[in-house]
This record gives sequence, C-alpha cells and structure tokens, in this order.
Amino acid sequence: MTHTPHDLTEEFPQHHDVMRDLRRSNAHAARLMDEYAEINRTLHRVETNIEPMSDVEALRLRKLRMTLKDDIARILRDHVPV
Repeated sequence: MTHTPHDLTEEFPQHHDVMRDLRRSNAHAARLMDEYAEINRTLHRVETNIEPMSDVEALRLRKLRMTLKDDIARILRDHVPV
C-alpha cells in the first residue's frame, strides 16, 4: 500500500496511543476516525489521478476532512492525560 498523506497518525503523531484507545472505547470517535480515513483515501486517489472527481466535489471532501480533523482534535484534547 502506498503512503497516504494526511493520515491521522501523521497529523497527530503524539496521540497515537490515545487514538488507539479511543477507537476501542468511544464509538463516536471511532466513527469520525473511520470517516476521516475513508475521505482521506478517496482524496489521495483523486490527487494521484487514480480516481476522477470534479473540482467542486473534491473541495467539498477537503472541507469535510478538515471539519472531521477539527472534531477529532477536540476529542483528543479532551482525552489527553494532563
């Protein structure tokens, strides 16, 4: 499998363990992470010219990915031990 930019472990490397734990214990967080990963894979295929997509749809997905990333960042911030 090729390297996919913007993977969550790349975006939040310091929170790898917290993300793993949240996937197991928080269905909402797991769903957001799965949705982010799917959109990210789709955008990677679009950006590498494997899967055609209109510019409007690609922009919509990029905005959705950014929103999901912000939501995931909030969840991580709330679950990071101090």
